[in-house]
Amino acid sequence: MSVTHITKETYNSLVAESTKPVLMDFWAPWCGPCRMIAPAIEEIGRERPDLLVCKVNVDEEAELAARFGVMSIPMLVLVKNGAVVAQTVGAMPKQEILEFVDKH
Repeated sequence: MSVTHITKETYNSLVAESTKPVLMDFWAPWCGPCRMIAPAIEEIGRERPDLLVCKVNVDEEAELAARFGVMSIPMLVLVKNGAVVAQTVGAMPKQEILEFVDKH
């Protein structure tokens, strides 16, 4: 599976009601660190069928960004059973992203 782009209209059906853990990447096209981690996020989306990997463009989805308290990007949020279980801010290598997901 690849990365799914989330909007406020698709959030409930795709994230809140997901039976899989969800890794949400809050990003923007102008954000250098966001562009740096994008290939890793895409790879994780393809390599981890046990995980739903999503991207949220904070410029287009300001309401969702506000709902999650996004103050800095890239911000990764891990959601399980509709609830936020962990979040982290800043660019990191693919292995660190996987460790973030797997330890929660």
